[in-house]
Amino acid sequence: METDAIAPFFEVIEEIKAAGGDVYKFCYQCGKCDAVCPWNNVRNFSIRKIIREAAFGLTEIESEDIWRCTTCGNCPEKCPRGVKQIDLGVSLRKLASTYDVFPASARPARAVRGSLTTEGNPLNEARAKRADWAKDLSVKPFAEGTEVLFFGCCYLSYDPRMKKVAQATARILNKAGVDFGILGSSESCCGESIRKTGAEDIYKGLARENIKAFIDHGVRKIVVSSPHCYETFKNEYSDFMVHFEVVHMTQFLSELIRDGKLELTGTYDRPVTYHDPCYLGRHNDIYDAPREMLQQVPGLTLREMADVRNNSLCCGGGGGRVWMDTPKGERFSDLRLDQARDAGAEVLVTACPYCITMFEDSRLNLEYEDVLEIKDITEIIAEVI
Repeated sequence: METDAIAPFFEVIEEIKAAGGDVYKFCYQCGKCDAVCPWNNVRNFSIRKIIREAAFGLTEIESEDIWRCTTCGNCPEKCPRGVKQIDLGVSLRKLASTYDVFPASARPARAVRGSLTTEGNPLNEARAKRADWAKDLSVKPFAEGTEVLFFGCCYLSYDPRMKKVAQATARILNKAGVDFGILGSSESCCGESIRKTGAEDIYKGLARENIKAFIDHGVRKIVVSSPHCYETFKNEYSDFMVHFEVVHMTQFLSELIRDGKLELTGTYDRPVTYHDPCYLGRHNDIYDAPREMLQQVPGLTLREMADVRNNSLCCGGGGGRVWMDTPKGERFSDLRLDQARDAGAEVLVTACPYCITMFEDSRLNLEYEDVLEIKDITEIIAEVI
């Protein structure tokens, strides 16, 4: 039987390499990436096919498939050849961005680029209002000599639901006597998510703005609420030859409790399950601190879901998909809420603003308002101090 040979498109291959995607050469098509990809819980999707197409320069940059990856980290963790699937996926998005090719589902991610450039956040909110969440709270502007910078992230600064998390966090830090401050309008988005959509130049601009603000204010230690900020400040800003001590809030509060600086005096008599955010767990191996903190809460019963720790089911919001359109029936967050319900939990707790945003949407879509509450871990701690 005769088959038509496909000649590689060397020009496209070189463009993919130039965008940082030459990791495809390590792939030997075992298919383990497809086996663990959360997309295959809701539809057929093959990252293996995307890698193979890239190897021959056959990538369809107008395809929605190159925008599906949530950068959850499942496939690179399981890959026996060290193929960096996320790097390849980002390189393809860079290529699509270069030619201004965006399918309908990805256009919202393109739209946030203007807001990031002008106002330093993806929510089209005024930079001048970034610290408004802290009004009527004892939160001071960060000044040189302050022990800790609390960097709340864009969602905690602007989103009505997530502002409650920022306010709960500030109350906890004040209760523990932590010397902390915020930068307010001097902050910009960390840039992690927009970078994953291929907008490298915008990411670099945001990073330089933040690094300048940190240095100008004498910042040494940064405590963050978002795992995406944690990933960026700790692991990616080092490319700019700077180093700051970066701690996620779950680590910081767990240490305060362990050292006796934060006493949990109330009770929380409810069954709770904890969701491991991808960028806290798989990307940065922080699994124990949030669980240790929850186990210290009097009365709280911790129940684990079916997929936990390094096998945690992605919420679907990473890789810039928190801004993109996902059809009903293809939302990982819907599946996660079902897992929480099946575990017998009344409260689904996590430690990531993207996860909470996705879960709150699913809670409404599934009409689970009377079935589950969605909480950030700091909101529970704030209730029992």
